[in-house]
Amino acid sequence: MVQVREGAYDCDVLVIGGGIVGLSTAYAITRARPGTRVTVLEKEPGPARHQTGRNSGVIHSGIYYRPDSLKARYAVRGAAEMVKFCAEYGIAHAVTGKLIVATEREELPRLHALVQRGRENGIPVRELGAAQIAEYEPEVRGLAAIHVGTTGVADFVGVARQLAQASGAEIRYGAQVVRVDRRPELGVAVRTAGGEIVRGRVLVNCAGLYCDEVARLTGDEPEVRIVPFRGEYYELARPGLVRGLVYPVPDPAFPFLGVHLTRGIDGGVHVGPNAVPALAREGYGWGVVRPREVAGTLAWPGAWAMARRHWRYGAGEFRRSVSKGAFTQAVRRLLPAVEPGDLVRAAPGVRAQAVLRDGTLVDDFLIQEGARAVHVLNAPSPAATASLPIGREVARRALAVLGSL
Repeated sequence: MVQVREGAYDCDVLVIGGGIVGLSTAYAITRARPGTRVTVLEKEPGPARHQTGRNSGVIHSGIYYRPDSLKARYAVRGAAEMVKFCAEYGIAHAVTGKLIVATEREELPRLHALVQRGRENGIPVRELGAAQIAEYEPEVRGLAAIHVGTTGVADFVGVARQLAQASGAEIRYGAQVVRVDRRPELGVAVRTAGGEIVRGRVLVNCAGLYCDEVARLTGDEPEVRIVPFRGEYYELARPGLVRGLVYPVPDPAFPFLGVHLTRGIDGGVHVGPNAVPALAREGYGWGVVRPREVAGTLAWPGAWAMARRHWRYGAGEFRRSVSKGAFTQAVRRLLPAVEPGDLVRAAPGVRAQAVLRDGTLVDDFLIQEGARAVHVLNAPSPAATASLPIGREVARRALAVLGSL
């Protein structure tokens, strides 16, 4: 039995989740209010093992996101802060800029809309004609493009490690939370899979792929469910074909950016991801199936409504997942010189996408509060870029709760 007892707290703020958002929150709490005791529980043996450590490493500019949304504000601010943080602590990073390329006529209005959105978000953008694309990327072809100079790449796992160290928080790895006892008049106690009990005054839920489950364990109904989407990557065997970052014009109806090319900090070029439903929250391959998690997804009405709404888009993603030839064709829209033999399978990732009951995919960061609890319920890309501002906002809410006790 997990039970909260008055006066028997192990910490002031108990953070569940040791990805970049959870660790940024711990860092922000101790910076804002020194002396606050923070404990972070992470089920893996080290930090940043899921979304943080399995993405393309891009520092996003914020050009895609609706003006005044949390994503727009936090990505623009977070990109500048991330570059400064990496420089201060000697973490590998580079500001490379990127191209967003229109390859079909019907994409040109969407490309122009991105120019306008970028300007509304305060992002410098250069418009390019077809001939000017080669100034940046000689092998890339398109009808028009825009160059976004503030985009870059970073070692986000290194950032997460530094946040953990600099926070001064107690970080407990291998500590999977299996039960939560939240008593509004007393505090919160959690039990881990190893039988350990940890008690705190306030709970912060940064559990990523499991954030909705942790919210329900706490006794709060999040009104969303996490539907996991696997992003599948290839590595370019001829990295010299690409100098920097090259993206297609995204479909505004779907929160994924399409197959793109990213030269990372190690000099390798990642290609992808495509996005297909995963059969487990940690479903990094078609062979990873967790029936209970699949059943949980299928029991959520929003999953069926989402499937009906986006089946055509999803069919294309599935085809690129099972057919290397189809994936190659998608890449050739941007990079005609690529051959199937140039694409070598790389480590996949899983995106924790919050879906509402009506099938709407939540397109902004989502942070909700309950009694003695703050839940981060939607923080996929660009959360790594925006992690420092997100952490400050979550810390502000947690400290406000703490101060009211």
